[in-house]
Amino acid sequence: MLRAASASAALHDCSSWITGNSSLSSLRKGCRRTGHRRVEFRPMRRILAILGSAIFLFIAPGIVAGYVPWRICRWHLAAPLLGTSAFRLVAVLLIVAGLPVLLDSFGRFALQGLGTPAPIFPTRHLVVSGLYRYVRNPMYVAVVSLILGQGLFFGSIRVLAYGLSVWVGFHLFVLIYEEPTLRKTHGGDYEEFCANVPRWIPRLRPWRCDREQG
Repeated sequence: MLRAASASAALHDCSSWITGNSSLSSLRKGCRRTGHRRVEFRPMRRILAILGSAIFLFIAPGIVAGYVPWRICRWHLAAPLLGTSAFRLVAVLLIVAGLPVLLDSFGRFALQGLGTPAPIFPTRHLVVSGLYRYVRNPMYVAVVSLILGQGLFFGSIRVLAYGLSVWVGFHLFVLIYEEPTLRKTHGGDYEEFCANVPRWIPRLRPWRCDREQG
C-alpha cells in the first residue's frame, strides 16, 4: 500500500512537471507570435539610442562644427568679408537655422529610428519625417551651415574653406557608403525616398509619405 501511494505521488509530480513545462512552452510560443519580446526590449533600445546619439552629437558635430572652427580662427572677430556687414547677418541666420535642424535630426534618429547616426549603431527604421521630408541629409546640411556661418561671422576665409571641404567629405561619404548601405537595408522604401527628396537642396514643400514615422 505504501509503495502504491509513493508511485502515485511520483506519477502526479511527473505529470505536474510535464504540464508546467508544456504551459511554459506555450507561453514562450505565444510571446513569439505576439512580438512580446520586441515590446519588452524596445524601451531599452530607445534609451541606448538616446544616449548614443547624445554622445555622438558631442563627439562628431561638436568637434567638426565647434572645436575645429575655434582652432582655426580662435573665434576672433575680424573685419567683415569684403567690408560688408551684411555677411554677419547672413552668418547669424545660418547659425540660428543650423542648430535646431541639427538637434531635431539627432532627436528623430534616436526616438523614431531607434538608432544613432554612427554606423556602429544605425537606425532600425528609415526616418522620413520632419525635416527629412524636405532634404535627405538635414544633419549634414546643418553642420555645414554652422561652419559657414562662423566663417562669415568672424570674417575667416580659412573657416569658409574648411566648411567647403567638410561638405565635400560629406558628399563623398554619402555617395560611397551611406546611400548604398541604406538601399541594401531598406530597399524600395529608400528608393522611393531618394526619388522624391533631394540630397542637398531642400524642397519648397514637404514630401508626403504613407510610411512616414510618427
